Formats: sequence, structure tokens, C-alpha cells
Amino acid sequence: MAKAKEAKKVATEQDYVTIVKPIVTEKSMMGSQHGQVTFQVAPTATKPQIKQAVEALFDVKVAAVNTITTKGKTKRFKGILGKRSDVKKAIVTLVEGESIDVGTGV
Repeated sequence: MAKAKEAKKVATEQDYVTIVKPIVTEKSMMGSQHGQVTFQVAPTATKPQIKQAVEALFDVKVAAVNTITTKGKTKRFKGILGKRSDVKKAIVTLVEGESIDVGTGV
């Protein structure tokens, strides 16, 4: 009895819009020891969209997706008030044995 091969998911344009960029900081690199990768995502992206985009772009299995919206700070530059943009981050937990090298491009 032959095993059915899983069809590789094809990345769409929406997947590239959903995942903005990987976040490479000391704190996000500590998560990589536990199979987690952190991405900046579109503010309107949902957890199922993020899961589908990561699986299609990087050809890995995703176990869980946690999201965080960081509100932008009000900053002052030479006496003029400004505001940083709000940023949505997604912490993606991969299935055991899977990994993503964020140092290489897609």
C-alpha cells in the first residue's frame, strides 16, 4: 500500500503580503531554541492566514501561532511630536524537527 505524498503548498502573492519580515533580536533568537520564529506581519493578518503563509513560503509544518500588537510610541524630534507606527508580530511555533533559517532570503 503506497503512502500518499503531501502536495507542496504553493505560495501566493497574499502570503508575501502577510509576512513582512523576520524579527532578529536577542529575545527572538532565544525562542529559536524552542522551535519558535518571530515575524513582523501585516496589521490585518489573522492567525490562520499567518500559519498558511509560513507553511507555503518556508515549506514547514506550524504547530501554533501567537500574535502581539505593539502600539507605537509618541516621540519628540527637535521639539516636533511624531508617532511610531503600530507593529504586529507573530511568534510561530514549528512542529518538532522543523526549522527556518531567517538568515537566508525566501
